[in-house]
Amino acid sequence: MSKQNSAGARTRARELLVQALYQHQLAGHDAAELLDQFHEQAAYERVDQEFFDGALPDILSSRSELEVHIESAIDRPLGQLDPVELAILLIGFYELKQRIDVPYRVVINESVNLARRFGAIESHKYVNACLDSGARSLRAVEVQARG
Repeated sequence: MSKQNSAGARTRARELLVQALYQHQLAGHDAAELLDQFHEQAAYERVDQEFFDGALPDILSSRSELEVHIESAIDRPLGQLDPVELAILLIGFYELKQRIDVPYRVVINESVNLARRFGAIESHKYVNACLDSGARSLRAVEVQARG
Protein backbone atom coordinates (compact mmCIF):
# COMPACT_ATOMS: atom_id res chain seq x y z
CA MET A 1 0.00 0.00 0.00
CA SER A 2 1.45 3.37 -0.97
CA LYS A 3 1.90 6.11 1.60
CA GLN A 4 -1.01 8.07 0.09
CA ASN A 5 -3.27 5.01 0.17
CA SER A 6 -2.14 4.29 3.71
CA ALA A 7 -3.03 7.83 4.79
CA GLY A 8 -6.40 7.51 3.06
CA ALA A 9 -7.03 4.18 4.78
CA ARG A 10 -6.25 5.79 8.16
CA THR A 11 -8.65 8.64 7.39
CA ARG A 12 -11.36 6.13 6.47
CA ALA A 13 -10.65 4.24 9.71
CA ARG A 14 -11.26 7.46 11.66
CA GLU A 15 -14.54 7.95 9.79
CA LEU A 16 -15.62 4.44 10.76
CA LEU A 17 -14.53 5.11 14.35
CA VAL A 18 -16.83 8.14 14.48
CA GLN A 19 -19.71 5.92 13.42
CA ALA A 20 -18.82 3.17 15.91
CA LEU A 21 -18.42 5.61 18.81
CA TYR A 22 -21.68 7.31 17.90
CA GLN A 23 -23.41 3.93 17.91
CA HIS A 24 -21.80 3.10 21.27
CA GLN A 25 -23.18 6.31 22.76
CA LEU A 26 -26.70 5.76 21.47
CA ALA A 27 -27.08 2.00 21.76
CA GLY A 28 -24.48 1.09 24.40
CA HIS A 29 -22.82 -1.65 22.36
CA ASP A 30 -19.48 -2.81 23.72
CA ALA A 31 -16.20 -3.01 21.79
CA ALA A 32 -16.53 -6.69 20.82
CA GLU A 33 -20.06 -6.19 19.50
CA LEU A 34 -19.05 -3.08 17.56
CA LEU A 35 -15.98 -4.77 16.08
CA ASP A 36 -18.11 -7.70 14.91
CA GLN A 37 -20.65 -5.37 13.31
CA PHE A 38 -18.11 -3.14 11.60
CA HIS A 39 -15.99 -6.04 10.35
CA GLU A 40 -19.04 -7.14 8.35
CA GLN A 41 -19.41 -3.80 6.58
CA ALA A 42 -18.01 -3.35 3.09
CA ALA A 43 -16.43 -0.06 4.20
CA TYR A 44 -14.19 -1.99 6.62
CA GLU A 45 -12.29 -3.47 3.68
CA ARG A 46 -11.00 0.00 2.72
CA VAL A 47 -9.81 1.18 6.14
CA ASP A 48 -6.58 0.84 8.09
CA GLN A 49 -7.92 -2.22 9.89
CA GLU A 50 -5.07 -2.46 12.39
CA PHE A 51 -5.66 1.14 13.45
CA PHE A 52 -9.45 0.70 13.71
CA ASP A 53 -9.23 -2.62 15.57
CA GLY A 54 -6.75 -1.19 18.06
CA ALA A 55 -8.28 2.25 18.53
CA LEU A 56 -11.90 1.27 19.14
CA PRO A 57 -11.33 -0.95 22.20
CA ASP A 58 -8.61 1.41 23.50
CA ILE A 59 -10.91 4.42 23.28
CA LEU A 60 -13.79 2.60 24.96
CA SER A 61 -11.64 1.19 27.75
CA SER A 62 -10.05 4.58 28.47
CA ARG A 63 -13.16 6.66 27.83
CA SER A 64 -13.39 8.03 31.40
CA GLU A 65 -9.78 9.19 31.31
CA LEU A 66 -10.21 10.71 27.84
CA GLU A 67 -13.34 12.52 29.00
CA VAL A 68 -11.36 14.13 31.84
CA HIS A 69 -9.00 15.58 29.24
CA ILE A 70 -11.92 16.66 27.06
CA GLU A 71 -13.63 18.35 30.02
CA SER A 72 -10.51 20.44 30.64
CA ALA A 73 -10.69 21.73 27.06
CA ILE A 74 -14.40 22.45 26.63
CA ASP A 75 -16.56 25.36 27.76
CA ARG A 76 -19.68 23.41 28.74
CA PRO A 77 -20.61 20.24 30.60
CA LEU A 78 -19.59 17.08 28.79
CA GLY A 79 -23.21 15.94 28.65
CA GLN A 80 -24.08 18.95 26.48
CA LEU A 81 -21.73 17.92 23.69
CA ASP A 82 -23.32 16.61 20.53
CA PRO A 83 -22.66 12.84 20.24
CA VAL A 84 -20.81 13.34 16.96
CA GLU A 85 -18.57 16.03 18.46
CA LEU A 86 -17.90 13.83 21.47
CA ALA A 87 -16.99 10.89 19.21
CA ILE A 88 -14.57 13.08 17.25
CA LEU A 89 -13.03 14.51 20.42
CA LEU A 90 -12.63 11.02 21.88
CA ILE A 91 -10.69 9.98 18.78
CA GLY A 92 -8.63 13.18 18.78
CA PHE A 93 -7.72 13.03 22.47
CA TYR A 94 -7.00 9.31 22.18
CA GLU A 95 -4.53 10.02 19.38
CA LEU A 96 -2.96 12.95 21.22
CA LYS A 97 -2.50 10.82 24.32
CA GLN A 98 -1.80 7.33 22.99
CA ARG A 99 -0.62 7.66 19.39
CA ILE A 100 2.48 9.81 19.59
CA ASP A 101 3.47 8.37 16.21
CA VAL A 102 0.82 10.69 14.74
CA PRO A 103 1.93 14.35 14.77
CA TYR A 104 -0.43 16.57 16.76
CA ARG A 105 -1.10 18.75 13.71
CA VAL A 106 -2.28 15.68 11.80
CA VAL A 107 -4.55 14.71 14.72
CA ILE A 108 -6.10 18.17 14.74
CA ASN A 109 -6.44 18.37 10.96
CA GLU A 110 -8.04 14.94 10.68
CA SER A 111 -10.45 15.74 13.52
CA VAL A 112 -11.43 19.05 11.95
CA ASN A 113 -12.11 17.25 8.68
CA LEU A 114 -14.25 14.69 10.51
CA ALA A 115 -16.23 17.52 12.11
CA ARG A 116 -16.73 19.16 8.72
CA ARG A 117 -17.98 15.89 7.29
CA PHE A 118 -20.10 14.55 10.14
CA GLY A 119 -20.64 17.41 12.58
CA ALA A 120 -22.97 20.34 12.78
CA ILE A 121 -22.23 23.57 10.94
CA GLU A 122 -19.26 25.33 12.54
CA SER A 123 -18.49 22.35 14.82
CA HIS A 124 -15.09 22.04 13.14
CA LYS A 125 -14.07 25.33 14.78
CA TYR A 126 -15.02 24.04 18.21
CA VAL A 127 -13.19 20.74 17.64
CA ASN A 128 -10.14 22.64 16.45
CA ALA A 129 -10.07 24.85 19.56
CA CYS A 130 -10.55 21.91 21.94
CA LEU A 131 -7.83 19.79 20.36
CA ASP A 132 -5.46 22.74 20.12
CA SER A 133 -5.86 23.15 23.88
CA GLY A 134 -5.40 19.40 24.36
CA ALA A 135 -2.25 19.37 22.25
CA ARG A 136 -0.74 22.15 24.36
CA SER A 137 -1.21 20.05 27.50
CA LEU A 138 -0.70 16.49 26.19
CA ARG A 139 1.99 17.25 23.61
CA ALA A 140 3.62 20.36 25.10
CA VAL A 141 7.13 19.44 23.96
CA GLU A 142 6.01 18.75 20.40
CA VAL A 143 3.92 21.95 20.25
CA GLN A 144 6.82 24.06 21.57
CA ALA A 145 9.23 22.44 19.13
CA ARG A 146 6.94 23.31 16.20
CA GLY A 147 6.61 26.90 17.40
